[in-house]
Amino acid sequence: MTAAPALRNLTVLSGGMGGARFLQGLLHGIAAETLPGVAPDAHVTVIANNCDDWWIHGLKVCPDLDTVMYTLGDGIDLERGWGRRAETWSAKEELAAYGVEPTWFGLGDRDIATHLVRTQMLDAGFPLSKVTEALCRRWLAPTYGDSLTLLPMTDDRVETHVAVADDTSPSGRRVVHFQEYWVRLHAEVPAEQVVFVGLDQSTPAPGVVEAIAGSDLVILPPSNPVVSVGTILGVDGIRDAVRSTSAQVVGLSPIVGDTHVRGMAQQMLTSIGVEVSAAGVGLNYGARSAGGVLDGWLIDERDAAQVARLEAAGITAAAVPLMMTDHDATAAMAAAAIDLVR
Repeated sequence: MTAAPALRNLTVLSGGMGGARFLQGLLHGIAAETLPGVAPDAHVTVIANNCDDWWIHGLKVCPDLDTVMYTLGDGIDLERGWGRRAETWSAKEELAAYGVEPTWFGLGDRDIATHLVRTQMLDAGFPLSKVTEALCRRWLAPTYGDSLTLLPMTDDRVETHVAVADDTSPSGRRVVHFQEYWVRLHAEVPAEQVVFVGLDQSTPAPGVVEAIAGSDLVILPPSNPVVSVGTILGVDGIRDAVRSTSAQVVGLSPIVGDTHVRGMAQQMLTSIGVEVSAAGVGLNYGARSAGGVLDGWLIDERDAAQVARLEAAGITAAAVPLMMTDHDATAAMAAAAIDLVR
């Protein structure tokens, strides 16, 4: 029997914290050669969500791109899960002293440097993909060289907004930017509707469709299925690229025991009427054989009873431990996902 060819090109559609932590484990597994069939010199392309970007104090902030970049570049604040390690907040405090809003969203002094460089390059006419490439020369190239590429999903301006109840408004609700919903409101109020401004008119950033088409495996990590992976798939042409790639497409559930592990997947799924369960998310993505995007879907062992529903819908499924407690545990998750479709 001829052995299957080694997997040399992996593509991951990533959000922020969950996606970044999964990527750490995936890269750890590649380096340790513990991933089944993956070449030790495999190249990983990360297509990151940038629909939760926004402008603040005249600066362009890309939270998910930066979280992936800082995490893989060993500059992330591990306790917070976002922003720079050993951060200080003098600029935030001075802005608050002047009464400049919003005071609920703080840019750290070290983090501001990234946003200044990004904004200056954008003002000079460089697209976001080129700006990201330049920033990654500092954060990713020293460790990974040419074996890791980080791409924004689009160079176009796209933003996520959330409608919430507001008794003081004539309409009974108001629309806030995703960052206000997450940072100021802590996602503690129901999301009545999620609005993706500009997403339906956006096009993939250079290299995105090519990475998916040329991949040996496409992975949907345990990122938010609505405002992270969902927005990536919402860019015109990306969902079609995932559906038509010759690579297998496998995902890992962000829902464990009928709730999210961290973040706001539960609120976002509820807002679009999707069942908050491991099977619910997998069925929402759908089987590629039925016009969806998945060949395989990995769920947590405590949700094992849901495997049959997924299999009945044409999605190969299995249940294993899905808690990213350390790099080894996360690499084991990546190995199980690969093994599921290989």
